[in-house]
Amino acid sequence: MCVTCGCSDDSEGKVTNLETGEVEHNHHHTHTLPDGTVITHSHTHDTHNEVSQIHAKIHNTTIYLEQNILAKNNLIAAQNRGWFKGRNILALNLMSSPGAGKTTLLTQTINDLKNQLTISVIEGDQETTNDAQKIRETGCKVIQINTGTGCHLDASMIDRGLQQLNPPLNSVVMIENVGNLVCPALFDLGEQSKVVILSVTEGEDKPIKYPHMFRASEIMILTKIDLLPYVQFDVEKCIEYARQVNPHIQIFQVSAKTGAGLDSWYKWLSEKVDVGF
Repeated sequence: MCVTCGCSDDSEGKVTNLETGEVEHNHHHTHTLPDGTVITHSHTHDTHNEVSQIHAKIHNTTIYLEQNILAKNNLIAAQNRGWFKGRNILALNLMSSPGAGKTTLLTQTINDLKNQLTISVIEGDQETTNDAQKIRETGCKVIQINTGTGCHLDASMIDRGLQQLNPPLNSVVMIENVGNLVCPALFDLGEQSKVVILSVTEGEDKPIKYPHMFRASEIMILTKIDLLPYVQFDVEKCIEYARQVNPHIQIFQVSAKTGAGLDSWYKWLSEKVDVGF
């Protein structure tokens, strides 16, 4: 259950390997407390100790659910970070609202840099493998994670996804999070950097409407700038708002359609790889 919005994975979450068709499922349990509160949690076969602890807390009617979820997530995220570091893998967490252009930017990046960088992708969506199929068409290794009614990826999903993805040493893993400007900002996945993607069709005030997302991100990529002549969007005001929330945020203005600005994004990415993250 998400500690931010209360969503729960009451539909079956799964990790899908597009090459083998292998699907790994989560198991979900629902409990009703004496006060009528309904709590849903999920686990795989290797988390029965955690489940037992949750059961005990429920029966004692004292539940520190938010602390438990975030502490558990942060522990696994730290393990993921160590796993990436030990293999010299740059992991980036790409976040945005739905329709901002994450997948389009990602596929263009893969196509343009495939001869320079080895990139693998963990694709997060509530349902379908549509975006993962688009990424697979580039020749890139990709794993689809469907979260059901869940509104974000978490560290345990990344851990299980990496087991199937098995990215090579000295490579890049792009994690395309579920489209949402709220919850993904709070969940550490073990990534090196968070990258927030904002399109010019969304409104320049998004950084101050969703400050946690922009404060948590090292990079903001402003996409679809080829549409600026046709939409009401104040670029300078957007940049001002972003830096008001996060004075250190780096900003790239790009169009995946025309290629404008992509060189700056690619330069940052290559430099991250060259310095060993």
